[in-house]
Amino acid sequence: MKTIRLRIAYNGTHYSGWQTQPERKTVQSEVEAAIEKLTRQKVNLLCAGRTDAGVHALGQVASFRSDFKIPPHRWRPALQSKLPEDIVILESDEVPEDFHATYAAISKRYRYVIYNSQVDHPFWKDFVWRIAQELDAEKMNEAAQSLVGKHDFRSFESHWPNKATSVRTIKAVSVQRLKQWDLWSPAHTGVAEDQAKLDGDFIVLEIEADGFLYNMVRTITGTLVNVGRGRWPIKDVQRILDAQDRKIAGGTAPASGLYLAQVYYEV
Repeated sequence: MKTIRLRIAYNGTHYSGWQTQPERKTVQSEVEAAIEKLTRQKVNLLCAGRTDAGVHALGQVASFRSDFKIPPHRWRPALQSKLPEDIVILESDEVPEDFHATYAAISKRYRYVIYNSQVDHPFWKDFVWRIAQELDAEKMNEAAQSLVGKHDFRSFESHWPNKATSVRTIKAVSVQRLKQWDLWSPAHTGVAEDQAKLDGDFIVLEIEADGFLYNMVRTITGTLVNVGRGRWPIKDVQRILDAQDRKIAGGTAPASGLYLAQVYYEV
């Protein structure tokens, strides 16, 4: 038996999230069905992070065990031929037997994209959150820095409690305005060196942590947007974090703007 790792990108618009659910179309069920069509074997597909309905992925990682006789690198094209167009296998390889896509991950990075424009765009609808009111990305970025470090993120978790603990460690977070945004790249958007160039229509949040709670990134985004709109002062994000009360945080941002960008493992 070999352990096969897949790196997957998908458009989550028409899926009820990653995890298999009865009578619902999910990414996991589509990939597992493709594996079964290819091998005539049922597998249990493990993943790095269970994305919600409508959420996208640029670098989801999944793993499974199989004795099907095919070279590891050939799983990618073999499975792709049996998958819908909005799910793409980017890479396939063999990993050690004890590799676990979920537990072996040391951190994950999510991206949230806001289209900050008074004029709508026909092609961005399913991939961003459009906000017409001009946002102050610099204030949003400054407010976000209070979230860095190990904290109880209960204020940013929907339907608490979902996990044994709501303590997580955010390793890095940034918010910046960009002239353009590379939809397809999982690589970090980086921080623009010339602040004078930050007059574009895209506001991009990048956040890396050792783990995330249910709706955590979308709630953080909704909270920072209130700062960007000028409704809340920068210091309110720290106050909300300390309060450990979901009711006082911002709303949950739409799923359409959220991406699982990259998952990090030990080399």
